[in-house]
Amino acid sequence: LAHGLVHGGRIIGVAVVKVKMDALEERWEKARLEAFVSDENGIIILSSNPALRLKAVRSLSADDKERLARSMQYYWWALNEWQPLQREPLAAGVEKLSFPADEQHPRGEAVTYLAQTRALNDTPWNLTLLSPLEDLRRDAVRNGMLAAIGFALLAFLLIAWNERRKVLATRLAAREALQRANGELEVKIAERTADLQASNARLTAEIHERQQAEDTLRKAQDELVQAGKLAVIGQMSTSIAHELNQPLAALRTLSGNTVRFLQRGKLETASTNLATINELVDRMGRITASLRAFARRSDDAGQASLAKAVDAALLILHGRLEQDPPTLHRHFDDVRLGIDQTRLEQILVNLLANALDAMSGQADRQLWLEGRREEERYVLRVRDNGPGIPPAARVHLFEPFFTTKPGEHGLGLGLTLSASLATAAGGSLSVQHPESGGTAFELSLSLVPDSPTASPAR
Repeated sequence: LAHGLVHGGRIIGVAVVKVKMDALEERWEKARLEAFVSDENGIIILSSNPALRLKAVRSLSADDKERLARSMQYYWWALNEWQPLQREPLAAGVEKLSFPADEQHPRGEAVTYLAQTRALNDTPWNLTLLSPLEDLRRDAVRNGMLAAIGFALLAFLLIAWNERRKVLATRLAAREALQRANGELEVKIAERTADLQASNARLTAEIHERQQAEDTLRKAQDELVQAGKLAVIGQMSTSIAHELNQPLAALRTLSGNTVRFLQRGKLETASTNLATINELVDRMGRITASLRAFARRSDDAGQASLAKAVDAALLILHGRLEQDPPTLHRHFDDVRLGIDQTRLEQILVNLLANALDAMSGQADRQLWLEGRREEERYVLRVRDNGPGIPPAARVHLFEPFFTTKPGEHGLGLGLTLSASLATAAGGSLSVQHPESGGTAFELSLSLVPDSPTASPAR
């Protein structure tokens, strides 16, 4: 920067200030910033590219060149012009410039820049920033992608929020439906409890000799807090009454005959009748004992004998088995399983009762109880040769209150509660549909560790 010193109308000297801009240019170069500063003559005095320094950014006339050479402002530099191949104004202080390839762009193609020029305050200088259009396009693409990603993320969050809202609404609806179902279940249980109590009351009034058996059954029924046990006892009330009615009728006849034989002095015949009466009483005792054990409150934990549970279930269903006796095939081991004894009996009663219902009315009735080991678990397969389950009903088998039985023969709770009991014990209950016909249910439960070697049950 230079300024003449005038005294008395004569120039007596020149004041010069020299500012070193190397540090600023190095910073521009390290920052990969393409920029330059031009003075009022259009001469580049500061540039991130040293090759552009002291070049003219616009055409200089011969007079301008002579004037600048005479002023020695730029020493003896040639002040060559740095003109673009193409110049396209875009706005005030903004234009698109195309230059030949240089060392920074050696691909042989013209390089296009977006030139933005702004005047520096308090100086006659202009600052020009050159931005390669290729970089701008790349930045625009990147920013567009970031914007698209941001929009996609926002859309995803909105969708997730909407789905969560739907899930919460579905859960609320399901909870309300479950409450309604529980209310309906309580009403049905209350109705069937009332019917069962009325039936027991009629039996008590008709035959005084049934008092003890009916009291035992009523106590067992009062302790049935689980819907599955109550449903099973309620459905089997007719068969139970039939099982007890036969020995009671025989007791009445034999006791009356025994009194007459004693009056006549026929002690041997009376003794034979008393022995028969004792056997009938034992049979009634076994029936009531099985019912009492079946109705006993139980827990999730415990151990059960598979053979004992099968025998107890068959005893409970003895009346139905006598009416339509199937051919029973027993092929399983007498193992101990990780489930309460009473709950295992309840599951087996439900499965066996369903199998008997499925084969009702058939001339050929086959029932298989087959077991197998699977590592630390034991699987019992209960299979019948009935007509099978219709395809449309298979997906609803384990739903509450769904039944394929006609009329009032089923509540639709047996399989649901059986599956729940198996799950609570850490096992599972599944259904299969053999190609040969019929239906097969597989009950999988854990084996009790360190139990003695199991023997086949017969």
